[in-house]
Amino acid sequence: MRITLVGSRHFGVTTLNMLRQHGVVIAGVVVADAEDRLAAAARDAGIAVTVQADPKLVVAGEIAADTDLIVTAHSHARIGRDALAAAKLGGIGYHPSLLPRHRGIAAVEWTIREGDPIAGGSVYHLADRMDAGAIAAQEWCFVKKGETARELWERALAPLGQKLLGEVIEYAKTHKSLPAKPQDEQFATSAPNLPK
Repeated sequence: MRITLVGSRHFGVTTLNMLRQHGVVIAGVVVADAEDRLAAAARDAGIAVTVQADPKLVVAGEIAADTDLIVTAHSHARIGRDALAAAKLGGIGYHPSLLPRHRGIAAVEWTIREGDPIAGGSVYHLADRMDAGAIAAQEWCFVKKGETARELWERALAPLGQKLLGEVIEYAKTHKSLPAKPQDEQFATSAPNLPK
């Protein structure tokens, strides 16, 4: 299985390492910033790095040839319809909420702000609408009293993302397809950026 990884920062690097442990071919890494730590880690591993022409959009020409699956890890860019069509199985991403709850860039912060006793993570199909694609895998965890968004992310949600992405990758390798359960729109909430 050939994967193009689109991402950034620490979660992008841990996803790169997780993919390498799952015995897939990382055909290319796409980043918004050439100086990002994911770009450095990919170059160190001998993996081709492409810098997006537009930091908000990934296009087909930036996806490695013969990609089976696009995986996003801490990417704030939209994966264009043409880019998704360039991969046999389309694309998946990890979102640190129980989608369709807390769709948006600040999901973990909104989990804390709303006082949710339970949080979770979702691996979902990339689609035209942000965080709205079908669910491929989902799991929940408890939120500790007084926990900050960063503490929740580091303790539970980031490791959960690695686990769920790994499970979906293994499923895709075995079945040459992805599990898909549509999101229930009546429960969708928004998690826009919060003022600093």
